[in-house]
Amino acid sequence: MKTVLYNLALLGVLLLCPMLAQANDNDSLKILWIGNSYTYYNNLPALVTKLAAEQGLKLSPTRFLKGGAHLSGHYKNQKLIEALEKGGWDYIVMQEHSSSPAQSTREVVADTYYYAHLLDSLAKKGSPKAQVIYYMTWGHKNGNMQNHKHPDPAYPLDETYEDFQSRLQTTYLEMTYENKAWCSPVGMAWRQVRHKHPGIELYTPDCSHPSFAGSYLAAHCFLATILQRPYSSAMYFELPEETARILQDAAQNAVFSNMRLLGITK
Repeated sequence: MKTVLYNLALLGVLLLCPMLAQANDNDSLKILWIGNSYTYYNNLPALVTKLAAEQGLKLSPTRFLKGGAHLSGHYKNQKLIEALEKGGWDYIVMQEHSSSPAQSTREVVADTYYYAHLLDSLAKKGSPKAQVIYYMTWGHKNGNMQNHKHPDPAYPLDETYEDFQSRLQTTYLEMTYENKAWCSPVGMAWRQVRHKHPGIELYTPDCSHPSFAGSYLAAHCFLATILQRPYSSAMYFELPEETARILQDAAQNAVFSNMRLLGITK
């Protein structure tokens, strides 16, 4: 219940103010989060920051988050553009709307790839040494929930979870490759947990947003992506230790078994 109330309170704040910034420490790595509710549910940036601190890595997050936002919408946010142009970032995380990367190739090229490249270019121009990380999200629990809103006929290649996840994965890996970026494979780890540990509920009741377990899995995907080394965490928060360990292992396996695909091979 506390988690649900926290999410609702945070949602209200973020809808009123798309950007939330945290004071930057001079000796911290600065990470900019660009996304929507899949990022602010359970305060993913804070989870990653806490887990990173346990491993001796100091991160200072800044957030540009708005419920339901697309990368195209973020590109129209002048405050974000100014932040990218000003630079000084070490990591820049980009998360697209949950269903946009799973639409037809024509729509993905026009709406997702195009704006991902524009934001990526701005990010690297302002912060030449920054590492852009694309946040590969997960398929809706029972297939694309946006299909009923889609022009008839609905796109048939994302109607099941598996098809939806495959479309998301291809899009995010293509964006990673084309922009010479990294990818945090949350969706790949998510699929692994769904298959091997179906008793772990990664979704909230809306069948789309992450439960705390889902956000914990995502946080470890980002930590493994940034650290690029195996680690163990004793921070379980509200999760049972066994569940937390399963999620940690799934995240690290998704990263370390796919380094070349994810663009993070040294």
